Parts: sequence; structure tokens; C-alpha cells
Amino acid sequence: MKRNLTRIVIGMAIVVVFLAHAVHLMRVPFLDNLEAIVYDTRLRLTMPNTLDPRVVILDIDEKSLQEKEKGGEGRWPWPRDRLALLLDKLFDKYGIAVVGFDVVFAERDESSGIRVLERLGQRELKGVPQFQSVLDQVRPQLEYDDIFARKMKGRAVVLGHVFLSDDPASASKKGMLPPPVLPAGAFGERRVGVTSWTGYTANLDRLQRAASSAGHINPLPDQDGITRRVPMLVEHAGAYYEPLSLAMVRAVTGQPPVVPVVSQDGSADYSGLEWVKAGPFEIPVDFQAAALVPYRGGKGSYRYYSLVDVLNERVPVDELKGKIALVGTTAPGLLDLRATPVDPVFPGVEIHANLIGGILDGNIKQRPPYVVGAEFVLLLLSGAALALLLPMLAPFKSMLVTALVLLAVIGTNLMVFHSGNLVLPLASGILLILVLFTFNMAYGFLVEARGSRLIAGLFGQYVPPELVEEMARNPEQFNMTPRAEDLSVLFSDVRGFTTISESLTPEDLSVYINDYLTTMSLVIREGHRGTLDKYIGDAIMAFWGAPMADPNHAQNAVLAALDMMKQARVLNEKFHARGWPPFAIGIGVNSGVMRVGDMGSQIRKAYTVMGDAVNLGSRLEGITKQYGADILIGQETRQRITGIVLREIDLVQVKGKDEPITIYEPLGLEGEVEQKRLDEIRLWNQALRFYRAQDWDKAELQLINLRKVAEKTYLYDVFLERIAAYRANPPEPEWNGVHKFETK
Repeated sequence: MKRNLTRIVIGMAIVVVFLAHAVHLMRVPFLDNLEAIVYDTRLRLTMPNTLDPRVVILDIDEKSLQEKEKGGEGRWPWPRDRLALLLDKLFDKYGIAVVGFDVVFAERDESSGIRVLERLGQRELKGVPQFQSVLDQVRPQLEYDDIFARKMKGRAVVLGHVFLSDDPASASKKGMLPPPVLPAGAFGERRVGVTSWTGYTANLDRLQRAASSAGHINPLPDQDGITRRVPMLVEHAGAYYEPLSLAMVRAVTGQPPVVPVVSQDGSADYSGLEWVKAGPFEIPVDFQAAALVPYRGGKGSYRYYSLVDVLNERVPVDELKGKIALVGTTAPGLLDLRATPVDPVFPGVEIHANLIGGILDGNIKQRPPYVVGAEFVLLLLSGAALALLLPMLAPFKSMLVTALVLLAVIGTNLMVFHSGNLVLPLASGILLILVLFTFNMAYGFLVEARGSRLIAGLFGQYVPPELVEEMARNPEQFNMTPRAEDLSVLFSDVRGFTTISESLTPEDLSVYINDYLTTMSLVIREGHRGTLDKYIGDAIMAFWGAPMADPNHAQNAVLAALDMMKQARVLNEKFHARGWPPFAIGIGVNSGVMRVGDMGSQIRKAYTVMGDAVNLGSRLEGITKQYGADILIGQETRQRITGIVLREIDLVQVKGKDEPITIYEPLGLEGEVEQKRLDEIRLWNQALRFYRAQDWDKAELQLINLRKVAEKTYLYDVFLERIAAYRANPPEPEWNGVHKFETK
């Protein structure tokens, strides 16, 4: 015990950190993120992955949105007389139990043309009795909203509405909310953690009054953007409202009242809602009055029917009879796809379906306040045992004990999760066990001695020596495992290098290229703390932001590019003195999320970056010669830098990319660029605006004037040639100035 006292003390300190996180004395964001990942994993492992026959989804899919001649109804929203017809089909022919709309009808339907006729009757045809008579006769057939409302009356139709989080002073309030399920003051003076909203977008008054009820369609995404919960009660203007799923369950079971169950314990930890009851159904809620969505499986756990097939009676009656129906969309253009634990692209309408199924089955997971105490006890018992035992055990026995404790913790947790619908924290327990095991195994030589040598060996050839020394002081923070990071990448290439190489002897060419690569590499590594990735002949690839984090990675990359241009001029003078040909380089810089780490094959690997942002950086270097520019940077880099004079060059769509990007040319630091050049930029910006507005005459005149005063005119020649081509073959009227590159 004495010999291992240091390890035991450190181990217990680790346990204390985890305990402090468990009781909220301190929060470790990583543990919260990990807990979310573990919850998602448990959910996927225990999902039934079966089809729920009680709920069906009437899908506004791509088939439904096709033009009528192709069998669809056209783009959404459809005329509401068609939706009125849909209600007749659903209730009269198919005999469904209830229909809920995962859409909001906030705008009047004017597709019938009634408003045009009314304006004619008030203006041009005001004095024509025959027109006024006919208008009065046809008005009932053309008021589609009234038709839709009449078809709702007396039927189990539930509408959806959306709450908004705007500034209270300017909160948008559109449409009519349904009556709240709980009035203002329902909780008295007791504090409950219900989410509050200040604005809303609801349905037209006449539609809301005709519907049997309505519910909000707001999910409650967690910090990682994943939808795991939906609030069962939300507060607006003091009153409380239910979600679409609960409103539909209540509609199909006789509209039982919503009854909140509040803890009677007087302590601060037990001051919120615990359950929401509606008739025989009890829905457990968390500290925000939200219920965990009981996903049955991936997309398709509920049967989908194309809405146009239902409207045209192409679905057998038996498949819809007595069902709970949700009208929603899976079409990407209608923007109701969400990230969930079971699928990163999941239809929002199926989230409501999962909640309806979970409420009916009574299998919604609960995360009551007392799980904090359960987590504390679990961490204390397992952590203290391992902190005391592992320092005194041999490596094999340590592995065995750790594995047994880990299996016991995971097994118990999965059992109560699946059988008892109880969500106990698991990530912190697993991580504590693994941290204690790793610490004890790595203690001593592995961490303190070999760590520094390993870092030096791994990164010494990529980054400046001073960075290697800094990394070696904390080797545990660095590894070569691939990960996603926000970085900046630089590509440079010598233009016409083949011609240069043919004019030199092999010996001179070797010195030439070595001098060039050494000079540029020193600018990148020593001058601006960049990481050299590779040389590809005369080309250089480098990046910033890894392995050492650099919040100014974009700034440093652009400054390196500018310094490379300065060193190129110095080096050209040196080469000229030797009688060697000069060179010119093009540089592309881009920023964004990239995959960085040790990548390759089993035979050979390299510490490098990959991804769309990297590919775009290479494309930018490739098109520098198309504009006569020394350096080109992407718009993502532009957003991350300051203090550098930039000239906007073009709006381009490079090969392999669907979205256009704006590209810029850095010209130097602010205060160092001559006024003449700044005036040239101002005139160029005017020419660019004329060009994008398709005002060819003004753009051409401006470019001709620029050619007279500019030292470098290649860019202006390029745009003059484009203008001549567009005069001969004008672009489409909606053309926005994008130039497409068909080659890399």
C-alpha cells in the first residue's frame, strides 16, 4: 500500500473528479457528449426493429410532388379543396381513427383565384350586376379554406403548430393557437422546468376552430443537434400546450384531460415534473418536461403510403381502416428531415409516430431525478475498488478484474434500460473504469519516458522543432489517430516547371529544386508554424491547426503564402545571378473541416489531411493561372482572417463541387498596400458588379480603363473575353455570375 500510495492517491483523485461531475459540482462537456453517444448505442441495441401496424404515415413524398401529368399533385402546398377531398377519403372510405397534420396551415389558400375575382368585382366590374351575381354563386366553391374547415368539423382531425424563440418584444405570433391543456397558474408557485416560447406560427382561425385539437411539432434537440426528446408540455404566455403526438392519442381515446404529476418532495433536486398523465397513459418526463422518443428502429418502422395514392384510392381499404394516420413529408425539399440516434437523416413525421406508439405501449424511457444518486453510488463503489486494487495487482490480474467490473456495470445498466425503461448514466462509469485501468498500466516509464520520444519520432519530420518540444511536454494530448478538425491547407506549384527542368543540367536542376523547396519549407515551418504534409515533385502541401491546435490557422496560412511570394522574388534574383531561368508559383489556400491523422495502407502511412476542404484548396491552386493570380483563397478562409487586403476575384463552381464559392486574392497587409493598388481594387469591384448584373457595356468600359492603369492586366483580359462570349451567347436571365470550371 505504501509503495503504491502515489498511484492510489491519483486514482482516488480521478474518482473524485467523476463524482463531482455526477452531482453537478462541475461539468465535463466531454462526459455529457459521451453519455449521449452511449445512450444512442443502448437505444439501437435494444430497439425491437419491428413494424408498428397501429400508426401509418401518409407521405408527401417525391411521387406526390410530381406534376399532375406524371401522376402527382404538383408542388406543396396543395389547394385545400384537395385536402378536403383527402379527409373525405380517409374518414368515409378508409375509416381511419384519427388524422394528424405535421404541417402548418398559416397562410390563406388563394389558389382558386377567388381573390382576383373579388378585386375585379370591387373595381373594373363593380357595376356589372351579372358578374356580382355569378360571383356570389361561385364563392362557396372557391373558398378552399372554408371547404377544408367544413370537412374537419365533427372529425378527429389534429393540426400541428410551431412555437418560436424570438425576442419577447418582437416575437412573431401568426395564426390561432388551440386552447391550452393547462391554464396559466396550473403549477401555482412551484418551479417546474417547462420550456418557454415567446412566439408561434399556428393555423388559420377558421381551420383551428374546425379541428378537434392541435399540438406543437417542436422537437427539443440536444447540444449535438440530435433529436432524442420532445417536450410534453411547453409554456407560452403563462399557459401550457401539448405536442402533436399526445394530442392525437387523446383524440383517439376520447380526449381525457392532461394531468401533470409533480414531485411532492421538498428538496431542490426534486422540484419538477415527473409524469404527464392523460387517461390511462403515464408519460415520464425529464427536467424540461420532455419525453425521450422511444424509437422502434430506423426509418420505416411505421408503414408509409404516398399521399397521392391515398387521394386516388390506390391503397387497399384494409391497410388504413381504424389506423392512426400522420400526414407528413420525407421529401428533402420540404425540410422536415432531422438527425436522430437511429439515423442522421430521419423524417420528422416519424418522430411523432414513434412517440404515439410509445405512449400507447407505455414504454417511454424515464430519467428521474434520483438517477443522480444512483450514478454517484455506482461511481463511488466501482471507482474506489479499482483505485485501491489495481496498483497492487499484476498486469494480467488487473485486466481480469477490470473486465469483470466493466461487464457487471454494463450488464446491470442494460438490464434496467431494456426491462425497466430506466435510463441510468453509463458513460461516466465506463470511462472511469477505463481511465483507472489505463492510468495504472501507463504509469511510469510508458507515460513519462517513452511518451516524449514517441512524440518526437512521430511529428519531428512534419512540424517545427519548438512545436515538437512543446508537444513532448504533454505527450498524452497528441496522437496520429484520424479525427475531424477545423484546419487550413495550402497548395503551391511551380508554373511551367517542365520547361525550366529542360533548360538545366541534372546537377543544376537538383540544386535548383532543393533551394526552392528548402526556402519555401522554412517559410511554412519556421516562419508560420505550419505542418509540412508532402512534396509532389515541385509542389508543396502544408496545413495549419494540427497536430498543435491553432485558432489562427487561416491567418497563418495566408501570411505564409504572402511570405512565400516575397521569398520567391528573392530566390529569383539569386537564380538570375547564376544564369538560371526564373520561376513563378501559384498558391491555393482553403479552410474548413478536414480529416487529419495517420492515413494510408498497411505498407505505408503518412500524417496528412483529407476531405472536401482539402480538395478545394488544390483546385484553387490549379486555377490561379486562369486569373493570373499569385494566391487564391476560398470564402471559408476569408471569413477567418483579418488585417489583410483582399481582392474578390470571382464566383466559381470548381469541378467536383455543386455549390459555387467566392474566391479572393490576398495582396498584402493593411497599411502596406499602395494607395494606387487600393484604388484599382475599388474600380475592379465596380466592374465586377456590372459584370454580374449583365451590364456588359459598363463592365467592359471599366475593364478597359483598368487595363490602362494596371501593371498586371491578365485578370481584366479574362473578363473582357468572357463579356465578348456572353454578348454572343447571353447567359440565362437568372444567371448569378457563377463561372464553372470543367477541368481540375
